[in-house]
This record gives sequence, C-alpha cells and structure tokens, in this order.
Amino acid sequence: MNNVSENGTSATMLEHLKKVLHNIVPETELIVKAEIAYEINRLKKEKNAVILGHNYMEPALFYSIPDHVGDSLGLARIAAETNAERIVFCGVRFMAETAKILNPDRMVLLPAEVAGCSLASSITAQDVRELKSKYPGLPVVTYINTYADVKAETDVCCTSSNASDIVSKLESDSVICLPDEFLAKNIAIETGKNVIYPGKDLSGNEDMVIWDGRCEVHDKFTVADIENARRQFPDTVVVAHPECSPEVVAASDYSGSTTAMTRFVRESNADRFLILTECAMGDNIAAENPDKEMLRMCSIRCPHMNEITLEDTLRTMREDIYQIEVEEKIRLRAKQSLDRMLELS
Repeated sequence: MNNVSENGTSATMLEHLKKVLHNIVPETELIVKAEIAYEINRLKKEKNAVILGHNYMEPALFYSIPDHVGDSLGLARIAAETNAERIVFCGVRFMAETAKILNPDRMVLLPAEVAGCSLASSITAQDVRELKSKYPGLPVVTYINTYADVKAETDVCCTSSNASDIVSKLESDSVICLPDEFLAKNIAIETGKNVIYPGKDLSGNEDMVIWDGRCEVHDKFTVADIENARRQFPDTVVVAHPECSPEVVAASDYSGSTTAMTRFVRESNADRFLILTECAMGDNIAAENPDKEMLRMCSIRCPHMNEITLEDTLRTMREDIYQIEVEEKIRLRAKQSLDRMLELS
C-alpha cells in the first residue's frame, strides 16, 4: 500500500507528499497535486476501484494514489487476484491489456488515450507466426511488454525478473525469445545459449532466436555514461535494467527488474548510485532513500509512461473513460501464456 488513507483530508495528503518528496518535487506543485490525489482516493473508495502503479510513474502520483506499486510481474499477480470492480492501471497499454486478459469481467481503465510502448510496437502477431513457421517446434517466450495479439501467439510470457528462470525451465534446448533484443541477449548470456537472428538457420546447439526490438529509453544508455560517472564519482554503484545493452549490463555493478533494482538500493550500504532506467524511477528510489544519493545524470523520460498524469487519472475515474477491451478469442489464447508464466514463477 503506497498511498495515505482514503479517510484523510487533502491537507493530510499534502503533508504526506511534502514529507516524502520535499527534495524531489517543488512544494507549489505538490499543493496542486495533493488536491487531485485526495479526490482520486475518494472516488477510488466510492467506485470500489484498485489503482496499480508501475515503478516508472512520476513521484507525486507514485506516492499518492496507487494501492500497489511494482514491476510488471508483481502487478500482473495482483491484477489476477483482485476483487475490485474497477482496475485503474497507471502504466502503459500492454500492462492494462494484461490486467483485462486476467480479469475479463472487470472494468479496466488506462488513464491515457494512447500510452503505447516502442518495444511492444516493434513486433506483430504475424511476425510471431512467421517465426514459428521458420523454426517449427521451438517454444516461444515473449516479454510481457507486448500487446495481446502477440501474447496469443506465445507459449509463455516472461518479465525481466523471471525471464532467465523461465527459459531454463522449458523442456527445449533452443527457444524463440521476443521481442527485446537486449533482454534476450542478456538472457542468452545467463543461460549459455547461442544468439540467432531471424532468417538464420539453427546451429544445432542451444540456440536462442531473437528479435530486433528495443526500448527507446534503455537503448540510449552507453558504457560511456558509466565511465563518465565513475570518473567523477569513483564510489558510484551502477544499477542497470536488463533492457540495457549487454555491454552496459556487463559494465554495471547490478542488473535486475525495477523491483529488484529498488530492493538492491534499499539494502545496499553504498552512498551513491547511478540508476540506468526511466528517470522517474530514479526519483522514486531517491524519495525512499533520502540518506543515499542518486546521481542526477538521467535526462531520459519514457514519453509513453509520461502520458499518465494525476489529472488524467482523475478524469478517467470520474467518467470511466479509456476502458480497455480485448477480443475474447485473443484474450483466451493470451491468458494461457500469462497463466503459464505465473505458474513457472
């Protein structure tokens, strides 16, 4: 539970946000956002809604309205178990689709008209069908950062936190791993597999057929960023998301899912960190760890995650707009891949 009690007042909300975010967000901004957050929490109780917030949400939202915050895997588990009448997903479209796949009879709301994802848009269901035709019999492992029709062509979904474990548990030496090129390469390194791009023949060894999709945020981080930080601050601990390139991951001190990264910083005895992922998450980690320094070298915001605002969340809850729907025949097939992920996790 990440927000203050729904029974409080807007003044209570403001004091909560000031306490947590006084070094992160200007007080004038918090005054406005506290009023909005208070009204959202009131409506949440009135409409029997649950709000899920991804770790990439901006701090004033992240620390005010979600009932649960976390990464894709954690939020998928919560979505599968909730009894709320409405699920409000403060994330991007594929996340809200996942909630709808797991909860077809509940209203799922995404507080933005689009909130897409460059990685999810990098592959289509037809692309997956063609890969399965080229490599018959290979199990398809698909990152949860994909749309429902792609999940429907998949044997099992994965997240950044469980991908290597799921690939290792499959009864197949070779697999198709989609669509994130960097995540797949990092998994291949961990599992000892040989990377093959589409169109190439299998080597006969333990192969991983990968796609060339990338996250537009994590694609921008370089080894030079790490070297520059360490040159200025030699004691910096570098924490990278596995959607970063293998070179960046290898140069970092730790790599893991957003939840794992948060936990690592919390439990570390280090004083200074460079967080290589979406900028808002660095702010959220900084707010949780006021005694530790997050290097303010990040200028990379996800434009899609950034579409989710407190203002649009309020409008969404007032009007029940931006409802997510998934065609039933696609939903049923996509659910099988998600169910298997949850079973293997």
